[in-house]
Amino acid sequence: MSASFEFETISRWIPAGARVLDLGCGDGELLAYLQQTKRVRGYGLDIDDAAVLACTKRGINVIQSDLERGLAEFENLSFDAVILSRTLQATRKTEALMREVLRVGREAIVTIPNFGHWSTRWQLGIGGRMPVSKRLPFQWYDTPNVHFATLHDFDVFCKEMEIRMLDSVALAQGQPVRLLSNVRADVG
Repeated sequence: MSASFEFETISRWIPAGARVLDLGCGDGELLAYLQQTKRVRGYGLDIDDAAVLACTKRGINVIQSDLERGLAEFENLSFDAVILSRTLQATRKTEALMREVLRVGREAIVTIPNFGHWSTRWQLGIGGRMPVSKRLPFQWYDTPNVHFATLHDFDVFCKEMEIRMLDSVALAQGQPVRLLSNVRADVG
């Protein structure tokens, strides 16, 4: 899946001029894209020194902070959208973080890698090893991913937390999939 298609998908859910918080923003590429295409205002948040430096070089407002400590520095509903793009699965306190995200943002946009993808199932079931792929390039012992969830797992998580999902998209190599999405999509 190309990053640009994922960025386009995310940008469809963000109104022009919105206040945005990008959690686990990495080098700030998504926030820079949203600033260019949607004129958003906001911040990126990341714990990594190199990521914070990269954001600064891009001219992105960035805060160096650990998501696991919460978002106490932000007031209730201070952002129109809070984004966790391929970040949630790398957090330990998932439920607490989602409560904080929904406290500081009017809406949340969450993308997760789908560990239910057929190639992941194949590598684990037939090969007997944890999957390594272009989308999941880490070995089991050095992955930043703490939680391995499928798209269906995330749907159930939202229901259990009483989070109302306004929309969802399952993508396979950058293209939307509807039929058997929990098996065919690599990200949702």
